[in-house]
Parts: sequence; C-alpha cells; structure tokens
Amino acid sequence: MLKVGVLVSGGGTNLQAILDAIDSGKITNAQVTVVISNNPNAYALQRAEDHGIKALCISPKQYEDREDFHKALLNRLQEEQVDLIVLAGFLVAVPPMIVEAYPYRIINIHPSLIPSFCGVGYYGLHVHEKVLERGVRVTGATVHFVDTGTDTGPIILQKAVKVKQGDTPQILQKRVMEKAEWKILPKAINLIANGKVTVKDGKVMIEE
Repeated sequence: MLKVGVLVSGGGTNLQAILDAIDSGKITNAQVTVVISNNPNAYALQRAEDHGIKALCISPKQYEDREDFHKALLNRLQEEQVDLIVLAGFLVAVPPMIVEAYPYRIINIHPSLIPSFCGVGYYGLHVHEKVLERGVRVTGATVHFVDTGTDTGPIILQKAVKVKQGDTPQILQKRVMEKAEWKILPKAINLIANGKVTVKDGKVMIEE
C-alpha cells in the first residue's frame, strides 16, 4: 500500500478529488496518510480531519529561517514514512534537500499544458490570467514529477481544456480544475501506486 502525503496551501479541492477517487476505487493500492499545509487556516486541513487523516500545519513563520523550515518539513515527511508526496496547490517552493530525498517520488499538478505558462511566477489564478491575455485556444493541466527546477520535471499526464470566448480567469480556472486537474491527478497516483510509471532518459514511460 502506497503511503501518500499531500502538501497543500488552500482549499484542498485537488485533495478532495484524490480522497473521492480512493473511496470510489479509482485509486487502488494507495492511501493518504498525512496532509500538511503551510497555512494554518487552509480548509484542506479540515477536509483531512473530516476524512480521519492526520492534518498538520508546518509554516515557515514557525521557524527562524527557511532552512530550518525545510528541515522540519523533510523530517516530518520521513517520520510519517510517506512513499509519494503530492503537491496539490502547495504554494511553497520545494527545496533541493527534499527533492533529492524523494527522487521521482514527488508529483505536482500544474494548471496549464507545460511547457506553456509555467515556471517562476506562474501559479494559481496568474496562470489563467496569462492564458487569456495571450489568447490561446487550448489550455489544460499537467501532472509531472518534481525536480530541482520550477515545473521542469518529467511529465506524467496532461489533459487539454478549451478556452471559450467570454472566459474570465475564475471561470477558466474552475473549468480546468473540473475537466482536467481532478481527473489526471488521481489517475497519476493510481498509475504510480500500481507500478505503471517509470522514468527513462528523463521521460516518463507508462505501462498500458
């Protein structure tokens, strides 16, 4: 059974999608054992508690410097013996010390089709604002492994979503979540939990 730790900063809608997929059997051989947020007021922590899952806040504000925060986060992940770390709207950069401790065992959901609209500064609503500003016809979401860059790790799954005339960033964000994020993040976890994902020469191979 794959022990999954979910890191989240806000409402936890992607966390809810994961929990629903486990409950419905769309994800097998995996369980969320801990949810950690940098934000004590994150509703994701309540979602975890409602599901009987350990919910913790580890915030940079609790430590004198970032390195101490990073060490505390890494130590807690190791204490919880998580096998896979899922970044589900975690608005804190994951440091190299954690990436190196969990090679190809950290995944992230990004609300665009990488390599478009990604990298430093592209998160949350900013992504959708830039999509609309550029006038592209298709956007989407990407699940990828996390490396020491920003949104540069090997891509696991992607799903396209149409951009419609009259979209606002908020409307587009909701469509991308519903049509793409909430579908491919649970799917990626299920593939990993069942040994279907390998990385070769920096690219993800998925066993059919």
